[in-house]
Amino acid sequence: MKPLPLALAVGLLVVTGCGAAGLFTRHEFDGRRAMQDVETQMAFGPRIPNSDGARRCGDWIIGRLQATADSVEIQTFDHVTARGDTLHLRNIIAHYRPRVGDRVLYLAHWDTRPHADRDPDPAKRDRPMPGADDGASEVAVLLGVADALKRTPPALGVDLLFVDGEDYGDFDAGADVLIGSRYYAAHLAPGARPLFAVLFDMVGDKDLELSPERYSVDRAPEVVERVWSTARDLGYRHYFPETVIGPITDDHVPLLDAGIHAIDVIDLDYPYWHTTEDTADKLSERSLQVVGDVAVAVLR
Repeated sequence: MKPLPLALAVGLLVVTGCGAAGLFTRHEFDGRRAMQDVETQMAFGPRIPNSDGARRCGDWIIGRLQATADSVEIQTFDHVTARGDTLHLRNIIAHYRPRVGDRVLYLAHWDTRPHADRDPDPAKRDRPMPGADDGASEVAVLLGVADALKRTPPALGVDLLFVDGEDYGDFDAGADVLIGSRYYAAHLAPGARPLFAVLFDMVGDKDLELSPERYSVDRAPEVVERVWSTARDLGYRHYFPETVIGPITDDHVPLLDAGIHAIDVIDLDYPYWHTTEDTADKLSERSLQVVGDVAVAVLR
């Protein structure tokens, strides 16, 4: 792979100590507000495609981004499932410095799974998954990044992509999953590929552990190093261990297949994954702060 241009220096966050307890002169990212954004999403209920909760949550995300971004793009499209149902979906893209050619893409999925298929109680597996960590946490991080970019515009161009329909169907069969990221990758304009992309997924767990994912390491190692070295520089080594996990089928895979250097920042070691217990009390403001600090610092 061709290496990326030399990373821009991180000058806004100053580490005064080493290790996860290191302090900064100030935070550009607001972990408290990110936790509030998780709770706001949870109040909409499950954000399943075609549901009222999804409609209201999507409108709320758009409103938040219109207050921060230079422009907001909505990709609306329909997807017919393997069962013949039609899903009405929206990808939401916030653009910062849209005329700048060198761009970075951050993405997250904002939908929630219609069935808690991994719930330990078989009677609950047909219930919708609440999606606090698996949905709301990563949206909250991207919205916090949006707020930071509004206050201090980036040197590079930045796009924040909120994809729909990631978690709808059957991952084992590869049916009706990663719908929004596949649509985005298939409709990317010629010459519009970002320098690199970072997917955030399930990043709010109280016991946060974000290990490098195998597809990311094998196909975009320089991006993994950029993110993990930033975490080390900020004193967050404890939260970003270096033992490789996976591979994991996630929204970065369609981007990799489209030729984008994309990685997955994910904590899949989460006992409430795809269960009815994926609720806001399992998350922490601290975890959101850590991920948000790293996300913003990578862009500086």
